[in-house]
Amino acid sequence: MVVAAAAFPAVALSGLAAKAGGEAFGQLPDELVVKRSPQISYVYANDGKTLIATMYDENRRDLPIAEIPKIVQQAILAAEDQKFYEHNGVDVMGIARAFVANKQAGDVQQGASTLTMQFVRLSISYSADTAQEVVDATEDTTKRKVREMRYAMAIEQRMSKEQILEGYLNTAYFGNRAYGIYAASQVYFGKEPKTLTAAEAAFLAALVKFPGDFNVETRAGEKLAVDRRDYVLSEMVGTGALTEQQATLAKAEELKVVGKITPNGCVQATKNAWGFFCDYFQRWWNDQEVFGATPYDRERQLKSGGFRVVTSLDPLAQNAANKNVTDLISVNNDKALMLAAVEPGSGKVRALAVNRNFKLDSKSKPQNKLSSDPKKKAKNIRGTYPNTTNPLMTGGDGFTGYQAGSAFKIFTIVAALEKGYPLATNIATKKQFITNFPVSGPDANCGGKYCVTGGGGAVQNMWTGFGSSVNTFFVPLAIMAGIQNVVNVAKKMGITFHDEPGTTQDDLGYSNNASQWGAFTLGVSATTPLQLANAYATLVADGLYCEPTPVESITDIKGNKLSVADKRCKQVIAPDIARAAVDAGRCPGGDNSAFRECNGHATNRDSRGIVGKPITGKTGTTDADRSATLTLSTKQLTVSGFLTNPDWAFDTGMKHGVVNPAVQRTLRDYMKNKPAVAFTKPSRKIAYGDQVSIPSVECKPVAEARNILRAKGFEVEVNTEQIDSKCPKGTAASTTPSGRTIKKGVVMIEVSNGKDAKPGTGPGNGPGQPPPPRN
Repeated sequence: MVVAAAAFPAVALSGLAAKAGGEAFGQLPDELVVKRSPQISYVYANDGKTLIATMYDENRRDLPIAEIPKIVQQAILAAEDQKFYEHNGVDVMGIARAFVANKQAGDVQQGASTLTMQFVRLSISYSADTAQEVVDATEDTTKRKVREMRYAMAIEQRMSKEQILEGYLNTAYFGNRAYGIYAASQVYFGKEPKTLTAAEAAFLAALVKFPGDFNVETRAGEKLAVDRRDYVLSEMVGTGALTEQQATLAKAEELKVVGKITPNGCVQATKNAWGFFCDYFQRWWNDQEVFGATPYDRERQLKSGGFRVVTSLDPLAQNAANKNVTDLISVNNDKALMLAAVEPGSGKVRALAVNRNFKLDSKSKPQNKLSSDPKKKAKNIRGTYPNTTNPLMTGGDGFTGYQAGSAFKIFTIVAALEKGYPLATNIATKKQFITNFPVSGPDANCGGKYCVTGGGGAVQNMWTGFGSSVNTFFVPLAIMAGIQNVVNVAKKMGITFHDEPGTTQDDLGYSNNASQWGAFTLGVSATTPLQLANAYATLVADGLYCEPTPVESITDIKGNKLSVADKRCKQVIAPDIARAAVDAGRCPGGDNSAFRECNGHATNRDSRGIVGKPITGKTGTTDADRSATLTLSTKQLTVSGFLTNPDWAFDTGMKHGVVNPAVQRTLRDYMKNKPAVAFTKPSRKIAYGDQVSIPSVECKPVAEARNILRAKGFEVEVNTEQIDSKCPKGTAASTTPSGRTIKKGVVMIEVSNGKDAKPGTGPGNGPGQPPPPRN
């Protein structure tokens, strides 16, 4: 005691200090700030059971003392502090013995820290704000020891022994990235503490003093670990926790370390293919200001806050998407087949899949092939396949997306409907449509004016024009609706615009001044599979836009559900307009509109038969086949697929024979055993508008027929290609449409070739016909 007092003068009086209320011990601290130690966060699929990933700075999950079995408590006390329930935080006799032993040995051979003092040391470390404070909390100095003893005595006055023991067991490091008894039990034995045997508890207790001496992956140090385990078992006999017989049986128990180091982060997701969704979740989390002022602070919260996150990932949808992608295209293909699936009405992202490995390519032994971009390839720069962690389906970190092609025509339909044009609006399409918009480049340039091809003289409406994807229908329709209005519809439905890095294309600038952006309706602006899927899902949800989200619920360490996980929705399109757009979208996939108006017009007519449920959606193709897309939706799920080369936007040869089956089969597999839910029928008013009768002009001269139709207020076109008819050659055979059409709509005069006319009839010879003109 005299020797100990020389080294630690305050400690010599510690017993008296406790009895005297601390007066003889000096100024005891009012309280030690014991911050909660970092906790592991668990990320689950939408069933709340399927683990996707674990996130942590330290692998730890706190347990209340009631859930820590007695045998574990007894083992740790036998190994670390057998007089725990007898001292007041400081073991004076232990300090004296340790001091004498260490002086004789010339170095530190024995410690004298009680379990309470060790808990104080850990608490100071976790309460530190700087690296130096962490060093001060752990360095082997007399000053540190004295501070620990003073705090230990203070903490014993305001915390029960059970609280201190609980804190220690949840905070101590057991090696192999396992902090606390719960993580240790999982890492070493793959079980929860409540099922540990006496031998296993003793093994874990022995690790606390020497946490780095046993490697769980190689079992290195096993003999030493067994020796230490047996030592703890013997000490447990001395404390009365075990009988001699029980200890003997426990020592005979084979050490079976069956656990493994807990995976950390998205690159170690439970399934590699789920890493892309996991990464999307983490990016979303880092954008939520509620979790901290900066993305760094938010990430620290995720990795230390002990959250239980139930994500929106649906294993059925995700596994179907993964399978159908990898069945169709290899991970070693530079072309990326990407799928994103969203639930209409909630914005819940159910699946993200691509033919890539979610991993960083090795710098020392790279697996990625050379970039398909010729300039990068010439510099031996590698591409992003088969390995990447880029957000290919969702965007971010400079990834703005890919051209979606004709899938963007849906925005023109919505804008036209909002302008008052019904679905039955007719446009007489031409083989070439020349706008008044100036264009300088060589593409789509007709004498300095932007022009498009496709169509060929037929009268189309929104059902048939969308079903056959007629460019010369949609560019005029976009002009009628107002191209800025079309772009604004896309914005309302979640499409974002960016300056394209490394190109002259300025989507952001065009989107804010779009009055002459004639090509927008054809899908020249970049988007991601997720954004396009969610845009179509907005229409399926009757115009309710829901911000895409990867979460169902988030529960904090205290069991409180956080509102940040609530869905964020707003009505952006009137329900009847949304339903009308969905009705037009039923034509491309081989379904039929509620009004039976598709008339066989279908760009991907096999979709309805493959999915087997009512569907809506659209294909898309860009110039030179640089990307191919298909978006399909039932009432329950929207899937958007893209086939393109994310490393080189000018790559060509993207085929619908790859992307279409991936989308069709994924939706089919998800919808198996789910009910077929019908789309809500739009109003007849929005489908047909104000209808008027079309007068018959059969067998009348074309000029007379034109005058009759114009007198009724119709816009009149004449088909340059003649048809078989009983009328004399060169006269009006019929009109398209016939019978009735929208007020002031387009009516095309079909001209007879006279093939079925009676002999002797013809211009000037038929009944009631004027004489033929003279030369």
